[in-house]
Amino acid sequence: MSDFSDDPQAWRGLPAPSLADIEALAADAYARLPERFRALCEGLVIKVDDFPSEEVLETMQAETEFDLLGLFQGVGLPFQPASAQTGQMPNMIWLYRRPILDYWAEHEEALGTIVTHVLVHEIGHHFGLSDDDIEAIEATVD
Repeated sequence: MSDFSDDPQAWRGLPAPSLADIEALAADAYARLPERFRALCEGLVIKVDDFPSEEVLETMQAETEFDLLGLFQGVGLPFQPASAQTGQMPNMIWLYRRPILDYWAEHEEALGTIVTHVLVHEIGHHFGLSDDDIEAIEATVD
């Protein structure tokens, strides 16, 4: 991608990143995870939507539809029964495009970095980690 600071007109005609663009960034981030982590994510479904549903916003007590960048829905690995239960929905990670783009517009991070951060954060919940656990791990990373 060219340096848009040199030519503001270069932005003209460029669409905002689409759902498919965010999915591609998430797929790339997922592919770069260590194999041992990906093995623990077998069956995990990753979805991208523009915004969380009204039900999710209410459940999460979000003030606006821009408050959630991503969400883990399901039963964390440490809390799953030893034998698979039929009829149980797969664990899912949701990435929310519009809140992610809003965050991107307000910060000086690359979009791919933000998508990777949100994805890894939500995978942490799949592993059964709390927000505090995840933040402690992130604090140890440069």
